Amino acid sequence: MAQWQKIQIHRDNGEMADAQAPVIISASRSTDIPAFYADWFFHRLKVGYSAWTNPFNGVKSFVSYEKCRFIVFWSKNPEPLLEHLDELKERNIGCYIQYTLNDYEKEGLEKGVPPLEHRIDTFKRLVVQLGEGRVIWRFDPLLLTDQISMDDLLRKVENIGDQLNGYTEKLVFSFADIASYKKVKANLEKSKINYMEWSPEQMVEFAKRLVELNKEKGWNYALATCGEAAHLDGVEHNRCVDDDLMIRFAHHDKALMDFLGVEINEGDLFNPKPAIIKHRDNRDKGQRQFCGCMVSKDIGEYNTCPHLCEYCYANASKEVAVRNWKQHENNRFGEMITGN
Repeated sequence: MAQWQKIQIHRDNGEMADAQAPVIISASRSTDIPAFYADWFFHRLKVGYSAWTNPFNGVKSFVSYEKCRFIVFWSKNPEPLLEHLDELKERNIGCYIQYTLNDYEKEGLEKGVPPLEHRIDTFKRLVVQLGEGRVIWRFDPLLLTDQISMDDLLRKVENIGDQLNGYTEKLVFSFADIASYKKVKANLEKSKINYMEWSPEQMVEFAKRLVELNKEKGWNYALATCGEAAHLDGVEHNRCVDDDLMIRFAHHDKALMDFLGVEINEGDLFNPKPAIIKHRDNRDKGQRQFCGCMVSKDIGEYNTCPHLCEYCYANASKEVAVRNWKQHENNRFGEMITGN
């Protein structure tokens, strides 16, 4: 696996510090940076670094953006990115967006996100600005409750899928695995959400019906699961941080290709299509067992997302998340998301 370089940075307070300088940034699995911290992130990108706290040991470290060549954004409301995307072009930094576009409006499971109609419009605007294939639709997680059946979920997917037809190439989904995530279980129970775990048989049935729906509607979406062990007919295992997409969108970036261990032999008159050779496996061994993501540096912080979704895995409690958000608002451009 490729390793990040270490460099020295000048901090805001004038001190020198050691920092890791990743080539690929994930922004972020831990919080919704595009929705709530876009201004902070692009300010820190200009400054050249930000600070990050390890969630496992509480140690603060620094991340330099000097070597950054590509960013994967994760969001339920990436609309604030629209005014910043030109900054990435100016810096010759590539990106794509993992856009979680669910429909739990009736059930009130995502009270903090904009109305579905608005989020779908944002999706389309991002595609117009970024281009085909750079905005990936996620319906994640698929949650079964006493108010949401499998039929309900398929109707929700169908409604969104019809409206996104022509604007995305892929649908990524996962089945809510509540027992494996203590924070998710605690958050749902605290809010008195009567959830149900997916059985293997239900997963197979849902996937089969989704594959059929995809064909019947003529969407032709690539269907993929995120972090799932199950092998489902007609459904691939996704790589959300995906070097294939980076090659597709930034194959001209030699620094990025060198980091990925990718050799591109340009085509000629007789073979116009470039030949792409991968010289190593870039999979991030530090992720969950069935995660297919390649190595990247996530710069987010847990307990900072004020979307306050009922099933959230990134917030220990709504109260802590709101407190950290307010702390950020008191120092919106500090080294850390939390304003510290």
